[in-house]
This record gives sequence, C-alpha cells and structure tokens, in this order.
Amino acid sequence: MINVTKTFFPPIEEYQEQLERVWKNQWLTNRGELLLELEEKVKKYLSVSNVIIMTNGTIPIQIALKILGKEGEIITTPFSYVATTSSIVWEHCKPVFVDIHPEYLTIDETKIEAAITPKTTAILATHVFGNPCNVEAIEAIAKKHNLKVIYDAAHCFGVTYKGKSIFDFGDVSTCSFHATKLFHTGEGGALFCNDADLNHKMYFSHNFGHNGPLAFHGLGVNGKTSELQAAMGLAVLPYIDDIIHSRKEAVEYYNANLDCGKLQMLKIRENASWNYSYYPILLESEAKLLEVQQALNEVDIYPRRYFYPSLNTIEFTKGQSMPISEDVASRVMCLPLYAGLVASELEQIVHTINNNLG
Repeated sequence: MINVTKTFFPPIEEYQEQLERVWKNQWLTNRGELLLELEEKVKKYLSVSNVIIMTNGTIPIQIALKILGKEGEIITTPFSYVATTSSIVWEHCKPVFVDIHPEYLTIDETKIEAAITPKTTAILATHVFGNPCNVEAIEAIAKKHNLKVIYDAAHCFGVTYKGKSIFDFGDVSTCSFHATKLFHTGEGGALFCNDADLNHKMYFSHNFGHNGPLAFHGLGVNGKTSELQAAMGLAVLPYIDDIIHSRKEAVEYYNANLDCGKLQMLKIRENASWNYSYYPILLESEAKLLEVQQALNEVDIYPRRYFYPSLNTIEFTKGQSMPISEDVASRVMCLPLYAGLVASELEQIVHTINNNLG
C-alpha cells in the first residue's frame, strides 16, 4: 500500500535516548528541559528570533485570532484546511472569503481590498502546500488599512522567501508539527512572532495566562506541549535535511515523468525556496480526477483530495461563491510524497496516472 504520506520515524534508540532524559528529570509537561532545548534548536535551524511550540497547529491560530481578530471580519482564503476557517468561527469572528490565484493557489492579493469593510480586523492567509502568498502585497494592504496579518504556514517548515524564513512575515505565523508534516513532534505546532510585546501576549495566552505560579497576565488557554512530544522533535530534527532531500528527488521524478501536458502543476512563487511538502496535480475535470483516483486505488495507491471541498461551501461558513477555489478544489489531488518513496513505487504511480489521462 502506498499512502499519500508516511510519518518519518527516527531510529527508535535515538527516541529512547531522549525519553531516558524525561524519566531522569521526572518532568512530563509545563515547558520542561527538552521542550526548551527543542525551541532553541528550531530557532537556530530556521534562523528565526522567536518560537513558541504548542500542542498542535490549530491552537496557535486560535490564540492569534483571539488577540488580533477582536471578533471582527477576517479576510481569508477558501482554499485551505478546514482548521483555518473553523478557527475564525470558533473565535467568534466572521470569515470573509477572497478567491485564489489559479496558478499559485494562494489568496489572490488583488482581490483583498475590495473585501475590506469597517468591520475588518485581520487577514488570515494560507501559504498553500508550502507555496508562499504574495507577502509584500499583503503587507502593503494591511498597513494601508491598519489590519493585522496572520499566516497559516502549516506546511512551511524550512520555506524561505528572498532568503528570509517565511515565518518572519506577518504579525503572526503558525506551523503544524503533526505526524504527517516534514518536521513533526507526533502531534504539535508552533507560533512565530517578531514583535516582543505581542509575542509575550501569545506566550502567556498559551499557558492559562500565567505570570508565575500565583499571578496572571490575562486570559489564556492550555496550548502547552509535553516532553514526550519534544523528545520526538529532538529525534526527528537531525534528519530534516535528509527528509527534504528525499522528497525533492521524488518531486523531480514526478516532474520529469508525469504527462504534464494533460495536468496542471503548482506554480511556486518566484524568490521562494520550497520545501517539497506536497505534490498537487490538477486534472481537467472532477470526473477525470475520480477516474484516475479509482485507477490508483485499484493498485493500492491512495492519493488525497486535498484541499476539498472549498471552504466557502461548508455549512458553518455560508460563504459567497468562489469560482476559482471551487473549481480547483474539485480537480486537485495530492500524490504520495514522503521520505523513502522508492523508484519502483514512483514508477507505478506515474505509469498508472499517465495511462488514465487519455
């Protein structure tokens, strides 16, 4: 069976070495030694100044919206994982959708200003499949209209734009460290914020609002992660370059051997250093997608319709029509991509797709 992704497991003895430290310290949570070490190593690897590692990738979005959204209208993309939009609704804000660029698949920055109203408080945009938004245009719009910018950068570990970490853009960026991601802690996520005062608010907000054991800065929730998750991260991080290299080789094989004349591929934004996090293809129609998907399933290959459906169509959003996102969502499929895909598996995937494109 070839699934759309496969979790990277570090050598078990290396994970056990980290766990032995946990047992020695007798400290399982509340920002222990391993978590603090992991945050420092992640900062160094990514060349960023601040990171708050949390228990998943959704809590950072919710905290950012709680502080910056102020229960207003949030301009966002309909082409993302459901957590982007559900977090907006969960935090009593209103999602206002803007359609996407048909090639980059990120929010179409040329359509953002038309969606701004006096109730707009923030822009929440997704770097889709690790492909950056037009961060410079979005920053200019936000500055002009006094809006905050939050980036859902769940797929972006290691991505840079013009030599700078993609996490350095916006008021807040978030990332997922879920087991399916390039870098993972089993389950986890992170928040990045360069402004010291805002970063402080984010920090105490993920720890019940604590200011020491007996006082409080303000309202907070429990977004803390455990030493067991940090142990996994410390065991995985030394392999991240190998993971990215292996995925790059698979992407290059797909690019060289798929019948690209009958498929649309993701266009990576200029000046971006991509991390090969996903390999989406767009078929000519939903009917053709379903045909190709069935052919792959019949030989135990399981791609994923990701992202589907367009988020403006789900019940709790009640969004207006977004024709490009709806069209893309109906035709997009992510192919298997993970460290360790072997040549024979890639050959079978490509052969099956090409034979069913006619």
